Amino acid sequence: MRAGITILPEYRWSEAKPRWLAAEAYGFAHAWTFDHLGWGPLVDHAWFGSVPTLSAAALATSRIELGFMVASPNFRHPVPFARDVLALDDLSDGRIAVGIGAGGMGGYDVEVFGGTTGVASPSRRYEEFVELLDALLTGERVDYSGEYYTAVAARNAPGCVQRPRTPFILAANGPRGLALAAKHGEGWVTLGTARDSLDSWWASLAELSARFDEALAARPAGRAPVRRFLQTDAAPVFSLSSVECYRDFLGRADELGFTDVLVPWPRAEGPFTGDESIVETVAAEVLPTLS
Repeated sequence: MRAGITILPEYRWSEAKPRWLAAEAYGFAHAWTFDHLGWGPLVDHAWFGSVPTLSAAALATSRIELGFMVASPNFRHPVPFARDVLALDDLSDGRIAVGIGAGGMGGYDVEVFGGTTGVASPSRRYEEFVELLDALLTGERVDYSGEYYTAVAARNAPGCVQRPRTPFILAANGPRGLALAAKHGEGWVTLGTARDSLDSWWASLAELSARFDEALAARPAGRAPVRRFLQTDAAPVFSLSSVECYRDFLGRADELGFTDVLVPWPRAEGPFTGDESIVETVAAEVLPTLS
């Protein structure tokens, strides 16, 4: 089991840097940030871009894996995004992973453009985004013509530090997304589906894990095993509300076959309200016991 933490891009760097450094010093295996132009209940709150945030984090740290959780096709095109990924991979010396999601049909990332970035089929756009980004990060000269994205003689020099490319962690709950994660992903991530109780949330994760097992039957032979990420942001109970709660989340996730668990860095108020001292306690008492 590998433990990760998510740090929202809401802090000026003087406040953010100590958190990223602490995440590495505490022994977390990976640290992530959201990729939005503004997010849900914090849409009127301070918010910074994910690419410069991860760039700064990459230069400040030396060991910890870093990444997007998750990059959004709602406002990104694979061609310029591939250049951002190449730069981050280089700055981090091969420690970047690219979480990607479908983006969806609503929310601030669509509303801020007056709804013009909404699409008829987010799932099909998601497939094209992943297909083209994969080609851009592995091919030397890429031509692509899809319903949502086009590329003509796109270059990728100098290529990724990681070979054949940076790993993709693909978010999925539905059949098409699960199939996409099984085909193209080095990792799969889910938030779960049910929200009414903790028991129903765990039950939804058990069902999704079983469905992903079925999707993996079509994975090309010879590919490495897929890491399974549980992102606990949407759980009905805050996963870092106590050390005991965190231990329970890790144990139950392990029973369902998850290899990685992500928890949000505690905030003073609003979403993910909690005591920051819990992170230090978890680092001292729990992280050293993980294999």
